[in-house]
Amino acid sequence: MGAPSGTDPASKGVYQAKQQDLGALAVPDTEESELARRLWPERSREGTSAFEYDRQRIVQARSFRRLAGKTQVFTSRDSDHFRSRLTHTIEVAQIAREVARALKLNEQLVEVLALVHDIGHPPFGHAGERALDRCLQAHGLRFDHNLHALRIVEHFENWYAAHRGLNLTLGVREGIVKHSRDYPESQHPELAPFFLGLRPPIEAQVIDLADEIAYLTADLDDGVESGLLEIDHLCTHISIMGRAYQEMQARHAGVDQKFLFHEALQWMQDELTADLIRNTTANVVENGLSSLDDVRIHSARVAVFSTNVEAMRLEEKRYLYNTLYTCPTLVAEHEKAETVVSTIFNFYMRSPDRLPSGYLQESEREGLPRMVADYIAGMTDSYILQQFWMASKLWRS
Repeated sequence: MGAPSGTDPASKGVYQAKQQDLGALAVPDTEESELARRLWPERSREGTSAFEYDRQRIVQARSFRRLAGKTQVFTSRDSDHFRSRLTHTIEVAQIAREVARALKLNEQLVEVLALVHDIGHPPFGHAGERALDRCLQAHGLRFDHNLHALRIVEHFENWYAAHRGLNLTLGVREGIVKHSRDYPESQHPELAPFFLGLRPPIEAQVIDLADEIAYLTADLDDGVESGLLEIDHLCTHISIMGRAYQEMQARHAGVDQKFLFHEALQWMQDELTADLIRNTTANVVENGLSSLDDVRIHSARVAVFSTNVEAMRLEEKRYLYNTLYTCPTLVAEHEKAETVVSTIFNFYMRSPDRLPSGYLQESEREGLPRMVADYIAGMTDSYILQQFWMASKLWRS
């Protein structure tokens, strides 16, 4: 999606940012790069970069395909137009690539990280994640979708003769772990290979903000599609959307509201993207960063929104939380989802012999609660509902 034309601030911001070349700070795309290293050496393919090879393995993975059957926001799927985890992932990749291209970062690495960033989510979105985390806490464990994504690509995608997992590069695995948060090594010594005391490369930092841009736009769209949000109300209470809608009204007088709203969503996405490009460039220049090493030891992440746009982002997140995420309709959906996840967890804890044989064998090494959580996390919404009715039937018999 291109930047707005004409004299829009977003259009000017993208144009200015494209004049800045941050390529010196990008992750190198060479076999000699430490971040291109794999756990098991493999023969390189002429003309195919290490990160392109990673992309191919991710899009062919079963866990990636299952994202099509996992909730983004709406679990009821009353409309085929609502986003799934997979369609959301594609939108994130689109935005992240635009940012990477503008800043001359490693675009292939950025795309890989965008495609894999949600691969560890369980069914039913954040409601399912909360339920699974609560189930594990009763056994002294936690569920973290980033760390579960790492388990998937290193362990559960097991289709190759020479190794378990996808054998992804160190750069991709570091980005999976660190794109959205920092993990203290004192609490996660198992993550020491991923440079926990250092900032992630800008390519990984960009993913978290591209994710924000994607869902801030998409959740408004899906909210209006569902009938739970009204265009006039959100334009009144979300300043960036109000400005975008007014701009579209001025350009397209007399056009139906739904078309103006769609144009406004595009404008808003472009403005957020442009600000990220512009502000990341400004941070690099102002702090005199000239290499990837400089980015790693910097006191804060450099890929962030400007102060004004960050305030607008927080305003919209509050609005979405108060009017959409916690509305009675979605609360009821989330409560049902949490009941399903908890019921299935307890069912397999009581009947471990019903687990697939591979999970049952692994439970001897990692414990039954973790294996049950791993199995549930891989389920799609429809599959876990099948399991729920099966378990309910067995308990009644």
